[in-house]
Amino acid sequence: MMENKINFKVNGKFALFTDPLTRVGGEKCSYHLPTYEALKGVLSSVYWKPTFIWYIDKVRVMNRIKTQSKSIKPVNFSGIYPSKKSPDTMKEKSFHDLSIYSYLADVEYQVEAHFEWNLKREDMKNDRIDGKHFEVAKRMIERGGRRDIFLGTRECQAYVEPCKFGEGKSHFDESEEIAYGLMFHGFDYPDELGVNELHARFWWSKMNNGYVEFPRPEKCEIRKKVKNMSANPPKSIGLDEEGLIQ
Repeated sequence: MMENKINFKVNGKFALFTDPLTRVGGEKCSYHLPTYEALKGVLSSVYWKPTFIWYIDKVRVMNRIKTQSKSIKPVNFSGIYPSKKSPDTMKEKSFHDLSIYSYLADVEYQVEAHFEWNLKREDMKNDRIDGKHFEVAKRMIERGGRRDIFLGTRECQAYVEPCKFGEGKSHFDESEEIAYGLMFHGFDYPDELGVNELHARFWWSKMNNGYVEFPRPEKCEIRKKVKNMSANPPKSIGLDEEGLIQ
């Protein structure tokens, strides 16, 4: 049986997990739970290849859920206007707006995940080597990832390290079940879905004694088409990029 399951811990001072379909501008308020897509993004920063797809199985919330609001000055693009110096030339007018973002503060999560081969990427079939990506992923977790880690948004920097899933004490060990309602799950990308469309998935979220079990993407019944999108992945030379064959 292929080894493909990993455990890790991720923590940070702040996190901002929101529905990307509704956060175009203005105020932002974080979900109380991390989204599937955000944790998949953490793993993609740790280690990712188009050969496989990361799947988030479970997350354990370790710290008490706390929020903190901050005044932010995002750039507000208000439209296209004629240039004063040259009326025939159009330019984009922008200014700094004032918004309030509500972050999660002092967060820590244990995550259990696994990867599966991306069968839509036939150009990567020679890279489907049992054990190779599992060992690389473990080493990258020990080293803190290949790229910067963040929780939800770029300003929420985080750190990863190995852990044993379920080990240690959580603030929610005896909290029983808490329902959080309809929540953004993740995106269906064309190169993973096999259809030239981008979809957003949603699910009815709940936490039981600090544990959140995510449904698989195909099990999410609530979907919204975002836009048409063609799968145009970068060309890969397979094992040549690893220097494994001449």
